[in-house]
Amino acid sequence: MSNIYIGYHFTIEPKELGSEILIAELGEKAFESFTETETGISAFVQKDLWDETILEDIHILQSEEFKIAYTFEEIEQVNWNEEWEKNFEAIDVDGNCHVRAPFHPKTNAEFDIVIEPKMSFGTGHHETTHMMIQHLLEIDVTGMKTLDMGCGTAILAILAEMKGAQPIDAIDIDNWCYLNSIENAQRNNCKHITVYEGEAALLAGKKYDLIIANINRNILLNDMQSYVDSLNPNGTLLLSGFYSEDIPFIDASCTEKGLTYVKKLERNNWVSLKYVN
Repeated sequence: MSNIYIGYHFTIEPKELGSEILIAELGEKAFESFTETETGISAFVQKDLWDETILEDIHILQSEEFKIAYTFEEIEQVNWNEEWEKNFEAIDVDGNCHVRAPFHPKTNAEFDIVIEPKMSFGTGHHETTHMMIQHLLEIDVTGMKTLDMGCGTAILAILAEMKGAQPIDAIDIDNWCYLNSIENAQRNNCKHITVYEGEAALLAGKKYDLIIANINRNILLNDMQSYVDSLNPNGTLLLSGFYSEDIPFIDASCTEKGLTYVKKLERNNWVSLKYVN
């Protein structure tokens, strides 16, 4: 393989959700790394694996819900460690949880999580992940059997274990997320997280005290019955991945299935909701 890459630079509106979907689709191709930019993402593929039709069946590029433009260029010898160091900053959630890459210094935060994000979302920078961390920091999860659905980097599963939850299942449909979650769980010395590659069908016959689902509105609505069926009596459901204007649809789905609304967090028009069974 050569060290020559083709770099695509995408401008995306709306950025956050569009970036997440685009990365998932590009991940099915030969693209092997992504970096976030101010206006979207950059994606990189080895020139030996590239051809001019590589974007032809990327569905989001034809979607009317998103405005996406791109340029591309040839790049030699990409240093991925250097790219991550330039683009990934450590974050602090309410002074209690520190999320950092391996090259960041450790702090005195109660929960210190080391994430190697690679191609996965869920570094803590996105508003939805940030709010889900806030929810978890407020809950005593000791001994709770927990599900992290759409786990991304497994950051939420890792925090849940650090706070005493066990056992924990972490599920993602994307193979890169699956592999990255295993690596990050090991990196943080987690002993009670089992990672699965798949979707809501894996929940059949399983029961949890706490379900964390940070995905997007359409998937949440489609899979809500599976979440409710898998929630133990008095169990807690944490949801995010949608906008404030989506609340009526999410709330109607939850309440008609017998869940009780507890709390809302909002950050830059993104929302996270808490329900109990």
